[in-house]
Amino acid sequence: MDNTEKQKKNNKKRWFRAGSILCGVIFLGALLFIGVYVGRQRQAEREYEAMREAQRMAEAEAAEEQAEAERRRREQEEAEAREAAEKKSDAPHLENTVDFEALQEENSDIYAWIQIPGTLVDYPILQHPTDDSYYLNHTPEGVSGLPGSIYTESVHPKDFSAPLTVIYGHNMRNDTMFGSLHDYEDPDKLEESPYVYIYLPDRTLVYQIFAAVRFSDAYLPAYCDYEEEEDFLSFTEELCSSEGNVNEEVEVPYGSRLIVMSTCIGSAPSNRFLVVAVQIDDYER
Repeated sequence: MDNTEKQKKNNKKRWFRAGSILCGVIFLGALLFIGVYVGRQRQAEREYEAMREAQRMAEAEAAEEQAEAERRRREQEEAEAREAAEKKSDAPHLENTVDFEALQEENSDIYAWIQIPGTLVDYPILQHPTDDSYYLNHTPEGVSGLPGSIYTESVHPKDFSAPLTVIYGHNMRNDTMFGSLHDYEDPDKLEESPYVYIYLPDRTLVYQIFAAVRFSDAYLPAYCDYEEEEDFLSFTEELCSSEGNVNEEVEVPYGSRLIVMSTCIGSAPSNRFLVVAVQIDDYER
């Protein structure tokens, strides 16, 4: 073998070693790159997990605070309910003997019954589905003319859950219908006959009269927004400052449910006589 061939073989060995070294360096570099990449990924994941854990803890704390607030709210409501129950214990529980099934067979618009012990008010309450003024001049039997019926308009829910429900009835000279409401022009009547009973098919609602006043003939359902505290309190203040009689011992806070029994004043056609009561009790039939 001459020197030239030996030189070629040596060159090949050197290139092979150099290539092997280069490949090794590249391989190690790749491993290092992968290691760094994976390390960074894991570090990022740990950081995200720490953030998620912090978020979970914050959500848990918020949920705990909300649960605590809800617990306090329920305790407050229960305390208020107990206090209210103590206040309304003076009103006797009357038995609901109204046969609604029989009444509604005669007229399906009958949905409640109103009774004011100590007066002649003891009638069904009707609500026409499409004509709010129908029962102004129709009896429950459908007879046209006076005395009409005791009725509400369709703007009012039939469960009396609205802040204010207006009940209409004629001022009959023989004191029938809502004629005997004028007895409350005597201030002693507020104490003698303070309670109003609304009988429903499944429950009895009890109200206490706090005002019997002369008022304008304004359309009360749209007189103000009774859902708003300022409007509600402004309305009750206006009522209590009107001409008539007021029982100032009866509390009427915002959130109360009122009924307004409205009838005419013979000598003042542009006014109405309103007997207003606040709900103080609600018990099953």
